[in-house]
Formats: sequence, C-alpha cells, structure tokens
Amino acid sequence: MEKNKVVCIGEALIDRIRNKSNQGYTDFLGGAPANVSCALKKLEIDSTFIGRLGKDDYGKKFIKQFKELEVNSDFLQLDNDASTRIVNVDRDQFGDRFFSGFEAKSNSYFADEALSKNLIENQLPNLEKLFLETKYLVTGTNIISSKVSAETIFFLIELANKYEVKVIIDLNWREVFWDYSDFSSEISNTARVNLIKNFLNHAHVLKLAKEEATLFFKNENSMLISQQMSERPDVIITDGKNPVEWFINGFQGTTETPDSQKIVDTTGAGDAFLAGLISKLISSGYPLNELAIQDCVNFASVCGLLTCLGEGAIEQQPDYEKVKKFLGSLIS
Repeated sequence: MEKNKVVCIGEALIDRIRNKSNQGYTDFLGGAPANVSCALKKLEIDSTFIGRLGKDDYGKKFIKQFKELEVNSDFLQLDNDASTRIVNVDRDQFGDRFFSGFEAKSNSYFADEALSKNLIENQLPNLEKLFLETKYLVTGTNIISSKVSAETIFFLIELANKYEVKVIIDLNWREVFWDYSDFSSEISNTARVNLIKNFLNHAHVLKLAKEEATLFFKNENSMLISQQMSERPDVIITDGKNPVEWFINGFQGTTETPDSQKIVDTTGAGDAFLAGLISKLISSGYPLNELAIQDCVNFASVCGLLTCLGEGAIEQQPDYEKVKKFLGSLIS
C-alpha cells in the first residue's frame, strides 16, 4: 500500500494578533500542527489533524476550516468544559511576532492540553487503517507541556513506529506554554530542556530555528545536532531570511532563501516551510543528492515567504500553483 498521507498532532488555537497601530487586534486560526495540516492540503497532500478544541465558537470555526480544505478531522476531539486556547501575539516594526501570553481559560486547562488517549484508543481500528497509508507523523514540543497530552503523543508515536510511519518534530519552543501549564509551570528551565531533548530522540526529521539550536544543543551545526540524538535524524535549521542550514540523507549544506520587501506578518512561516518540505519529500521522493535537497529546501522556503505577505497563518498559505509560479519568476 502506498504511503502518501501525513498526520499532524497537537495544538489548534487562535492567534490574536495585535494591529500595527496597537489599537485592537484580529483573531486568526493557528497552532503549528493545525497550520501544517492546512498548508499540506493546499499543496495537494492528504493530511489529517489530531487535536482537541473547545466546544465553542472557535472550535466551530476550525471544524469549518478543516472541512473547506478537506483536512481529515475524524480524530478531532471536542471538550465540553475547556476553551480553545487564545494566544496574544504582538509584532515588532519588522513584522516579526512574539507571544505575550494567553487569554483567560474557561477552566483550569485549555482544551489542547487534554488530548485524550482513551478517545484515541476507542478509534484505534480506524487509526491503524490510516497509519497504513501514512508516510509522516508531524508534531511539536508544546504537546508535552501537558501530562495528559504527553501520554497521548507518546502512544501515537509508538503506534507510528509499529506502522513504519516516520516522525517529524518541529521543536517550536514556546516557553509561555510551559509557564502557563499546571503540569510544567513548576518545572525548572533545565528540566524543561531535558524533557524536550529526550522527546526529540523520537524524531526521524527535526526542524528547528537557529536560536533553538543554540538553546537546546549548544551549537548550530545540523550534522553535530543529528549526532547527539539516538535516531540520527535529518536536521533542518531555519533562521528567518538567512540561509537554511541542513543535514539530510547524509549530506550537509545550506540553501539561500528568497527575500521580499513586502513582509507583513511572519506568523506561520515556519509551518508553511515545513509543509512545503514534506510535500516535496512525498511528491518527489526522498532526495538522493545535494541538488535534489536544494530543490526541496528552496520549494519550502518559498512556501514560508509567501505566507509572510499577508496577515495570519492559514489564510496566507500558498497553493501548489502559486509556489510554482513564484519559482518560475525567480528563474526567468
């Protein structure tokens, strides 16, 4: 059976982005795993999102969005008591964003912190059938800041290994998630780093930002980072508009990124990059030489850039034709 599907697991949330005037805000659907699942569909890759939302208006908006994009949400959980998480996002003058905290919870936890292993197990036959056709499982590290959701992601990764599904982890370090979680708020930064580094040992592919490489691995060399982990994963290090540093299939190198003077909002750029990379790995096959790797990373970089040309993560994600057209304009 051909494996050409992707399962994305983790948070779906609301990015409450402060307007440039700082006089108000606009709400956008977001959350890295949800962003990746939507971006993949726009790039013509079948994707499934597994997460937990509040049974509220924001949850309904996500369900509508997934349906419109034909993202499989058969394993989506709805929480009757907890609310969908709302992240306050501020931006600097260059469009770069930073998280300044969360809106108040309706319960002692947010819905995404309570992804239930029991509910997953109730659907196990359908999930196993899906994993037979799945090439990659994609997740981040925010999910392990909650004890309940951490148990679930470890269960799902174990299942992925059973069905030979490769695990892709976007480190996506967001300290604020750990500060606000009942489980992890009392844990020291050192303990948090160690928990995350242990989790990363499950990765076959690891994506991280340059500052995350420094914080968690004390260096920015993709090959040396790979050597620190048990699976010896492929490692991709992004650094905004600067070149992407990578160690893929035994090759190490860098890829220049396209630039634009029209950057509006960088929210979701890394998620679009990751979706672009995965789409190439599936559609073109795993790259066997440096030229093929450059092609994959270049395609991913364009996906990230085009997402920055407007506000919000999902709304601005490019479809396959838009990326090809942009790449064509670079050549001509």
